[in-house]
Amino acid sequence: MQSSLLQAARQVTKQNGRTVLSPFLGSMQTRCFATHDDVDLVVIGSGPGGYVGAIKASQLGMKTVCIEKNATLGGTCLNVGCIPSKALLNNSHYFHMAKGGDLANRGIECGEVKLNLEKMMGEKSKAVGALTGGIKMLFKGNKVTHLEGHGKITGPNQVSVLGPDGEVTEVVNTKNIMIATGSEVTPFPGIEVDEETIVSSTGALSLKEVPEKMIVIGAGVIGVELGSVWSRLGSQVTAVEFMGHVGGMGI
Repeated sequence: MQSSLLQAARQVTKQNGRTVLSPFLGSMQTRCFATHDDVDLVVIGSGPGGYVGAIKASQLGMKTVCIEKNATLGGTCLNVGCIPSKALLNNSHYFHMAKGGDLANRGIECGEVKLNLEKMMGEKSKAVGALTGGIKMLFKGNKVTHLEGHGKITGPNQVSVLGPDGEVTEVVNTKNIMIATGSEVTPFPGIEVDEETIVSSTGALSLKEVPEKMIVIGAGVIGVELGSVWSRLGSQVTAVEFMGHVGGMGI
């Protein structure tokens, strides 16, 4: 240990009265990230395309790394898309059946029906947590390495992982790169989405109270689903759609 410190000390030189680190020590000082070599495939994004591709590649014998910028796996679909919206659709349907008298017509009398929105949102979060945690276990069982951070292609066969501060935390040298970054909400010029009054589909999954009125811009699958949720819970919902039919391009 002492000899190593002495060798390091000898790398320090003086120039014009200033103490300067040698290029070697300077590079060691800035190079504080981990490297992964001999990787066959790096997958950027852990949504339904990314995590399925990563698992399949590993099952076929490829050394696979999956990079995800969010704290949980599963991408938009599992975290702020299909899964939470279906959970709210399902539970709001039960509320609507009870509140609207449908259950009573079927011989199921519930008494006074009240909405506990906080608890309903909690059930949604439990469903999301169970499924995203399941992907983590699948990664572990199939020997897929999971790296948390923002994946950035920094070379023909290199992907860097950036931390929250934008600094490189890890570098992966790989033979192949799969981009599975998914999509984001399309912004509207001049409209600021604050996720409180003006919300994206993500914000519409976590409103703290039922709005008296709601306008949904876009009557595609996502718009109709979330509009249905809040309509069932008591909001007056109006959908605005550019195309001549409801359901968007998916119908």
